[in-house]
Amino acid sequence: MPLASASTFPSQNTQHIEALAAQGIHRRYRRGALLIQEGETGDTLYIVLQGRLRAYVADASGRELTLGLYGPLEYVGEMSLDGGPRSANVEAAEASTCSVVTRDRLLAYIAEHPEFAFELMARLIRRARLATESARSVALIDVYGRLVKLLNGWALEPQEEDGARPLRERLTHQQMAQHLACSREMVSRLLKDLENGGYIAVRERRIWLLKNLPARW
Repeated sequence: MPLASASTFPSQNTQHIEALAAQGIHRRYRRGALLIQEGETGDTLYIVLQGRLRAYVADASGRELTLGLYGPLEYVGEMSLDGGPRSANVEAAEASTCSVVTRDRLLAYIAEHPEFAFELMARLIRRARLATESARSVALIDVYGRLVKLLNGWALEPQEEDGARPLRERLTHQQMAQHLACSREMVSRLLKDLENGGYIAVRERRIWLLKNLPARW
């Protein structure tokens, strides 16, 4: 789910995505470049070849909520291919290369390979479910509860005999705040409390979960 996963969707057959990417225009984006802006009309699909993209929404005050991170052979932009406005912003989380595929090219590919329509539809359904879960988490779970959900979702299997689990990536406090829809200061305070309580440790800028996190704080 968006609050707990580096890659929003599980691994899948990439044959169609690779074939479609070969038919698009390859473009490079620097870190922080905005590929898609919420509300604009778009008719292009972005397939990640290298790097990673971040989808997010923001309010008038500039506070952001990360909806998902997308790596190689994942794609974004398909939700506006019906001609409607873009539903979220998408930026390059790091220097990235994408294949940009037009709506006409996508429809032509689906006509040639109708089975891909079912894959695309299944992805849209999963994305809608994840959006619902994300909204529920923000509305019904407090910040600490969302933090626990994120940390457990990003943690790898135990790497040491004592059961300590590292997060799969080095996350800054700001990045975590963007996932949790809260301030960076709130994240820093909660993590410091967990560290003082012996629940987490920071080793080489990576968070490790030393034991099960308490349900309430």
